[in-house]
Amino acid sequence: MLLCIYVFKITFLPFILYSAEWRLCPTDSGIMNVFDRKINFDALLKFSHITPSTQQHLKKVYASFALCMFVAAAGAYVHVVTHFIQAGLLSALGSLGLMIWLMATPHSHETEQKRLGLLAGFAFLTGVGLGPALELCIAINPSILPTAFMGTAMIFTCFTLSALYARRRSYLFLGGILMSAMSLMLLSSLGNLFFGSIWLFQANLYLGLLVMCGFVLFDTQLIIEKAENGDKDYIWHCVDLFLDFVTLFRKLMIILAMNEKVSQPTTHPEMREWFLLGSAPVYTSNLKTCLYTV
Repeated sequence: MLLCIYVFKITFLPFILYSAEWRLCPTDSGIMNVFDRKINFDALLKFSHITPSTQQHLKKVYASFALCMFVAAAGAYVHVVTHFIQAGLLSALGSLGLMIWLMATPHSHETEQKRLGLLAGFAFLTGVGLGPALELCIAINPSILPTAFMGTAMIFTCFTLSALYARRRSYLFLGGILMSAMSLMLLSSLGNLFFGSIWLFQANLYLGLLVMCGFVLFDTQLIIEKAENGDKDYIWHCVDLFLDFVTLFRKLMIILAMNEKVSQPTTHPEMREWFLLGSAPVYTSNLKTCLYTV
């Protein structure tokens, strides 16, 4: 919550103060009425530094992102409720295969429907892959899921708006730092599968949460720059943001679940499950690495 308040201050407050027209309203006491002011809300929604064509591109990106969220929710529902499709090696390989297929298919008007289908399949299997973590959190406390989702949505929205309002290319310097941090997280996660250190596991979770917040900033501005340079592949750009959101949600969900479990006066017989679920973002990290190495 403190993180969201800080982002709100650096994102909205300057624009509110800039667009506000303060008026002195004399009263009997001669005190200025600070509540009598006009705020131009149109100025808050104006992105004059982004060209109209890029703004249209961003609308397509976020529309595809919304589609991915609905399809991923359906995939998670299939695993948790119906058990028709279970998360496992096949679903992980299927998700990776669909992403590679999507990446190898060139973007054009003729292939647009096909690529949207591949994107939907990728999102569905990604949602299925969230199933084990969802089931464990439901067993601990069902309120963890809406809390984690709302927290992720707030963080994602705040950092997205911060990237949109900021000067162009102002956050692109984060790319090298974030990729180095992700490589470190990947190695520590793989090593921790053998060492089983709870402290390293928790440090990886919190560091990963910060890294993915940085990726929201970086990916949003990178999409803008790609669109300004003629890259209008909104389907592939949607994959970046979708992976950011899913990884944020998974990490925040596990952090909340572990804090809830620690507060309960019980033992932790499922500690092995925590490590397995905590290592699941390694798969997402591999997908994220693929996006910047091809």
